[in-house]
Amino acid sequence: MTESWEKKLSCATQCDRCHQKLGRKDQRILSAYDHQPICLPCKKAEEKRPDYEAVFRAAIGQCLIDTELTYGDPGGYCFYHFYPFTC
Repeated sequence: MTESWEKKLSCATQCDRCHQKLGRKDQRILSAYDHQPICLPCKKAEEKRPDYEAVFRAAIGQCLIDTELTYGDPGGYCFYHFYPFTC
């Protein structure tokens, strides 16, 4: 995990999935599949995939291992798999 992840992800200018432009105040969230910023409609579509639950659990587990946190990551990288953010 690089130290510049926050700027790279929070200031993304487009959804990694549908390529919709994202303004500074548009909400985005991290994909459970590739950890890239996506728009909320793409997140809702992602949640409907049959393998989403298993992928999401594995992604969060690995995220916590990668960030070396046991009890969560308030306001950090893993947190943004759950809650939308803006630039």
